[in-house]
Amino acid sequence: MPVDIKTPTFAESISEGTVAVWHKEVGDAVQRDDVLVDVETDKVVIEIFAPMDGVLAEIVKPEGDTVESEEVLGRLEEAAVDAAAEGPGDPGEKTAAPAPDAPTPAGVAPSARKLAAQSGVNLAAVDGTGKGGRVTKEDVQRHATAAKAPEPTAKAPEPAATPAPPAGDEARVERRVPMTRLRASIAERLVDAQRTAAMLTTFNEVNMQPVMTMRRKYGEEFQARHNGTKLGFMSFFVRAAVEALKRFPSVNASIDGNDIVYHGYYDIGVAVSTDRGLVVPVVRDADALGLHQIEDAIAEYGSRARDGKLTLEEMQGGTFTISNGGVFGSLLSTPILNPPQTGILGMHKIEQRPVAEGGEVVVRPMMYLALSYDHRLIDGREAVRFLVTVKELIEDPARILLEL
Repeated sequence: MPVDIKTPTFAESISEGTVAVWHKEVGDAVQRDDVLVDVETDKVVIEIFAPMDGVLAEIVKPEGDTVESEEVLGRLEEAAVDAAAEGPGDPGEKTAAPAPDAPTPAGVAPSARKLAAQSGVNLAAVDGTGKGGRVTKEDVQRHATAAKAPEPTAKAPEPAATPAPPAGDEARVERRVPMTRLRASIAERLVDAQRTAAMLTTFNEVNMQPVMTMRRKYGEEFQARHNGTKLGFMSFFVRAAVEALKRFPSVNASIDGNDIVYHGYYDIGVAVSTDRGLVVPVVRDADALGLHQIEDAIAEYGSRARDGKLTLEEMQGGTFTISNGGVFGSLLSTPILNPPQTGILGMHKIEQRPVAEGGEVVVRPMMYLALSYDHRLIDGREAVRFLVTVKELIEDPARILLEL
């Protein structure tokens, strides 16, 4: 009896999603917990797993279709599956013999095995990129394309006259692709933030020499003590932001209609750039975490964000956000609020600049800081003092640990 493959129950903030990728084709044998299909929402990509061993009997919602909560995506037919090799091929279909002298590795999708037989590809030479190193149809296609690529030959003498490039429309190539749901959501939220909030930005600069000296002095010992965790800059800024938020509660608040919600906890969102767009996982209760715990959390979130493995819960409920454009070389920028938060701190590139100290000009590693804030709730005086507090804590990091 066929078993329905459904989308999960979406969170209240998500109304619908889009079928992004089917990892199996109709007729493919699957094992329990194999990834069948990815559904993209405006926040995360949700992987749908096979509930049992069987064969994909039907795809109800193909790639690109819009789906709602608990909607049927396809159907799985129960069948025995060889766990080692996932069966000899598609059910009821005669499969061509594999290429001569080509040992068949474990974990090869039936569709990949079929394509390999048709293309004469040696499966043992194909690197699998699927779950657990499984060879997918795309891996075989990529290997076959690379094998057919012509080998470079000796450079021929250049002709006396080089043909002119195509003129007119032939040289003006355009490519139109639909905006991903995540990118569309980002666009909508950014426009909404500027439309609904009275957003202003204040700037300052911070001397990074004290933190850099501390990292250089204790970095190796810190890494050895905390199981390989590296002492980065973000943990200092997270802790400095938390201490500043304690002194200026309105920067840690949010506006709900005509009410102001003051949060008695410090959940710091850390903006992470991925190929699909910007996501903001949240470091919960950052005030209770040590520097190594903050570094571990940020590294884990960053890795999982790039792999599209973050959950909805990990990106909801932040009270303040930090964005580091400096990793891309940004010298100065104006960060945009992450509603319903009322403040966001922007970090930038560290650059050696001449500054005045004690009446003398010296060169120091300086970073521009930017605080964008909602002027409906936060006055300019509070915003400036908040950013000055962050600056003072970074320039004297012992104050962070002593909570001074």
